[in-house]
Amino acid sequence: MVTFFLLALLFILLLVNPFPAMCQIGREGEWCLLHASIGISAMHMQLLHNNMVVMFGRTDFGPSNLSLPYGRYRYDSSDNVLKNDCTAHSLLYDTGTNTFRPLMVETDTWCSSGSVLPDGTLVQTGGYNDGDHVVRTLTPCNDESCDWVEFPGYLSERRWYATNQRLPDGRIIIIGGRRQFNYELYPRNSESSSSFWLEFLRETRDDDENNLYPFVHLLPDGNLFIFANTRAISLDYKQNRVVREFPSITVDDPRNYPSSGSSVLLPIDENEPIEAEVMECGGAPRGAFSKAKQGIFDAASRSCGRIKVMDENPSWAMVDMPMPRVMGDMILLPTGDVVIINGAGSGTAGWEIGQNPVT
Repeated sequence: MVTFFLLALLFILLLVNPFPAMCQIGREGEWCLLHASIGISAMHMQLLHNNMVVMFGRTDFGPSNLSLPYGRYRYDSSDNVLKNDCTAHSLLYDTGTNTFRPLMVETDTWCSSGSVLPDGTLVQTGGYNDGDHVVRTLTPCNDESCDWVEFPGYLSERRWYATNQRLPDGRIIIIGGRRQFNYELYPRNSESSSSFWLEFLRETRDDDENNLYPFVHLLPDGNLFIFANTRAISLDYKQNRVVREFPSITVDDPRNYPSSGSSVLLPIDENEPIEAEVMECGGAPRGAFSKAKQGIFDAASRSCGRIKVMDENPSWAMVDMPMPRVMGDMILLPTGDVVIINGAGSGTAGWEIGQNPVT
């Protein structure tokens, strides 16, 4: 009887406050478990402008542990694992109420890419198998009316491991992908109805590829800084013209997938003369991906490079991190500092070929 009373009291408290007292949001220095399971694998996540978080993962790995509501199901004749699927592979999480609801994503988003439009709509492009030419959009809502809208065949080329960047006019540029040495724009207009060749992407592909998910930053002059493997250019996408080729980074370790390093455009002070500086950190030695698949795990790269891309004669300034790191994440803080977190100490990105977690 006492046990029943205590359980009932706990249930009432949870209804009043979905975050238990021992798990207050905002408390410094303490991790808090909000849900033991959300039912899906959050391969991709995006914070929306209404403080909702959309999460989604690949669809061709079998059912998830989150059911679709109202008898909905996904039929996919090209799925290699599950052609009839009543489970969700995406959800929308409400940070304010600590609740979530399933969303319907129909095509495979494995290693797709995305950007957010000025109106807050998330545009997700490409993926694998039946998803490689698809554009998906999700417009935020504060009720249960929004869900994924998919446009099959919209992309002119297969986009798997591509990079997206929002442009000053609100459009999105989609660059590269596996064996795709070109880029295209979303939404299309009469002048951009197809893809545009970019020889730089072909030149930077090596035996392990190492130019997938190229690093892209919008520069103050309106051009794009693109880094792939160990090289970088400035691209005038309006004229489809390489404006400048920068010197190769001086430590010859590839930095892009699968030798995945990380990249940031350092903060720009509008009150000072405009100076754009890019930093690349981590990666893996050349050939590390092929060796890791054979069970030989080379130490990751510990080097970071910085380059002032608007200098008359730009050059890389190199420094070493305290430890090697591949698959790390770099995030700019409001203070102007850069946090580097996560990753592995050896091997590369890929299926279980990264070793020695960096904690």
